[in-house]
Amino acid sequence: MAVLGRAPTARTRWIAGVVVALSAVALAVAVRHLPGRADQPRPAAPSLPATPVVLNGTDIAFIHLIIAMDEGALAVVDLLEARSGDVDPRLRAVADRLRAAHRTEVRELRSLLAAADVAEENPHEGHEMPGMVTGTNLAGLRAAPPAETGPQAVTLIRAHLAQTVVLCDGALASGANPELRTLAARMRRDRTAELAALDALVAAGGGAGSAASVRSGGVATSPE
Repeated sequence: MAVLGRAPTARTRWIAGVVVALSAVALAVAVRHLPGRADQPRPAAPSLPATPVVLNGTDIAFIHLIIAMDEGALAVVDLLEARSGDVDPRLRAVADRLRAAHRTEVRELRSLLAAADVAEENPHEGHEMPGMVTGTNLAGLRAAPPAETGPQAVTLIRAHLAQTVVLCDGALASGANPELRTLAARMRRDRTAELAALDALVAAGGGAGSAASVRSGGVATSPE
């Protein structure tokens, strides 16, 4: 039993030293986490919301119409693939390139609608419009004899491409969204190249009928 007033032993002094050291460490940790310390890592500032996408009436009308037109053209391309034995391989190659480009466009256009919080609609469904592939067109293509599959498909695709160029001109003239205008300019450039490739194929007798027959599809001015 310890006697009051007795000098501390070496063990007592060691324990006291450990307690003092631990207290000093705890104090240093507490000070380190005080708010406003220059050496304390600060939490990352919350990221600001991205600038909202704003689309005017022309932008929205263009997006809705191009999505509907691209999906119609993709249906033609799918039919060509299903009837590949009736189609010139060079036309199938053109169709494959169109498929890849159109799918990319549709994704980009839908992303713009979503970013602008605009619902996707097809106000032109069931309408007969220049360059728009209809259910009647697709039914005729399915029923076409092998020799007519290529020519009918080319007529539909060419009308689609030509009308898209007109619509892109309208978007570039009256559209407001910079990202959409960039996309419309790219689409116009690509469509012009696709038309040239299709016409060259027809001129070379690529199993797609005469050049005069495939140019007979109507083209209208772009809506605003």
